[in-house]
Amino acid sequence: MTTQNSLQQLAQYTTIVADTGDLHAISRLKPTDATTNPSLILAAFASGEHDELMASVKGMDIDDAIDHLTVALGQKISQIIAGRVSTEVDARLSFDTDATVQKALKFIKLYENLGVDKSKVLIKIAATWEGIQAAKILEQQGIACNLTLLFTTAQARACADANVTLISPFVGRITDFQKAQTGLESIAIHDDMGVNSVKEIYQFYKKHGYRTEVMGASFRNIHQLIALAGCDLLTISPALLDELASVNLSVTQNLTTTDDILPKPKPLTEAQFRSIQDNEPLNALLIKGIEGFVKAHQDLKDRLAAS
Repeated sequence: MTTQNSLQQLAQYTTIVADTGDLHAISRLKPTDATTNPSLILAAFASGEHDELMASVKGMDIDDAIDHLTVALGQKISQIIAGRVSTEVDARLSFDTDATVQKALKFIKLYENLGVDKSKVLIKIAATWEGIQAAKILEQQGIACNLTLLFTTAQARACADANVTLISPFVGRITDFQKAQTGLESIAIHDDMGVNSVKEIYQFYKKHGYRTEVMGASFRNIHQLIALAGCDLLTISPALLDELASVNLSVTQNLTTTDDILPKPKPLTEAQFRSIQDNEPLNALLIKGIEGFVKAHQDLKDRLAAS
């Protein structure tokens, strides 16, 4: 009997998503879904692999060119995977509900022009209050959304209230925050704030019967991934996917659903959300994450301008 590696074992309990824009890696790793963000898109286009796409948008308005490049890369990814590709709205729009909705609709139209049905696309939006409300509008139009840069229970609750398709809690960035606060170089898995935050959100969703799925993201090591076996989805970098495939650590289902569904809590109001979020130290990670994606967007603009 062939012993399964840790990646094969994990895939029995969780949908595996590749966190990359590298087409070769996606083809090799064969994930169900794939996620991208501005940093990954920048890396993909900086590799030289997509020079023909870069040439095809020459002369366009730069922001429009980035939208076309983002969707063109997503279309290439969608041809490789069986599932969905997450495409991120410009992070500069994170606090503008209407602009986020319009950008998302533009992406869906561009995908349709390339023959990709909206069922193959997840619109990725930062989990600000404004972003969550944009996702609520889009979901009502049948456009599935992935709420990213999620660090707090307030964000998770508001996303569930909005009936979004899935959320992406950022495990590793919470762990990094914990290390910075405690001065510890390493943290045991059972004490890992990032891992435990995903477990708590998952259990809250399942206990109250929310349809929103949980996709853990931003991992620092394979032990965090193994600890979250059973989570709806996990989006994983190629390096960690390769590491999981190279070891035979035992993987058991750590997150499970429940048959006893409790009534949903009353939805958070905007005032309640802001009161909780503004007093949450982890809110700084949301702002920092948005700033990082804005910078990656600017770096891609600079690269296009120089080409």
